[in-house]
Amino acid sequence: MKSMQTFKTQAKKLGLGVAMYRLYHAPKGMIHRYVKRDPIRRAIDRQSQQAMAAAAYHLKPLPDFGTGAALEIHFLSGRNFWYQTCFCAYSMAQHSRVNLRLVIYDDGTLEPSHESEFQRIFPNVRIVSQATIQAQLEANLPQQQFPTLRQRRLAYPNLRKLTDIHAGSTGWKLVLDSDMLFFRSPTLLLDWLRAPQAPCHMVDVETAYGYSSSLMASLTGNPIPDRINVGICGLNSSTLDWDELEFWCKTLIEQEGTHYYQEQALVAMLMARQPCTIANASDYIVLPDRTEVCAPRAVLHHYVADSKPWYFRYGWRNSVPSSKL
Repeated sequence: MKSMQTFKTQAKKLGLGVAMYRLYHAPKGMIHRYVKRDPIRRAIDRQSQQAMAAAAYHLKPLPDFGTGAALEIHFLSGRNFWYQTCFCAYSMAQHSRVNLRLVIYDDGTLEPSHESEFQRIFPNVRIVSQATIQAQLEANLPQQQFPTLRQRRLAYPNLRKLTDIHAGSTGWKLVLDSDMLFFRSPTLLLDWLRAPQAPCHMVDVETAYGYSSSLMASLTGNPIPDRINVGICGLNSSTLDWDELEFWCKTLIEQEGTHYYQEQALVAMLMARQPCTIANASDYIVLPDRTEVCAPRAVLHHYVADSKPWYFRYGWRNSVPSSKL
């Protein structure tokens, strides 16, 4: 333990944020969760995940619900998550019965076969290529002016939900995490999409920013709200101050190091300055337990941490009628 702490300290001094993330933070969580489950359960989890990925190829194309202009929802997706993106958006459309338009931002790993499936299932999908994203970044977040944000997004893909989706863009956007499923019509989100007035987020099971509230508050000049979860994240691209975000990102790392939850911390800092639309925790559940996953009563589940096995075994099967597979 002492040697690991020494390694962390030296790596931070040397500015090895990438190394810290790849060699410590990410593996630590993965190994901890992996060893907690016995081999048989891990095998069942893998088979269930593979079954979900295979089922995505059989989702029937979404119909036209005839409800007027489509509402846009935005996802960062890639090779390891494309089928989860499909089930999240598909379940939202099925339970909402409104026309949705997916905007998919390629994380650099989407393959032509995945793009074909998106286009087959969601006929009006718009896929933003990595080449287009890079051009947007060069034009709006040049490396020389925003070195921390540009370097950090390479080592820490979660940050791309801010940089790759909002930089150079305008207007309100609802960005959803792929590892979520809908079981009822999300009235709050549909109302927000039709007339967004304030940022929107869901409520976490605990505060998970990775940084001290004192540091975050000192940077924003405002108290930081607890338990913001960005599985649901509505922001106005036009209002983001990228110079400020560069300073915040750089200062957080300099003073308290890199952290897996840094993107959630930055969004919490943005939202600390204004009233927000909040998806209540009883209808929009982060970390649902097995009982809730097997017999959903909520509008939405966000499958983080220990709820992943229930997501792959039961969640997706309950979210989409078997007639649509």
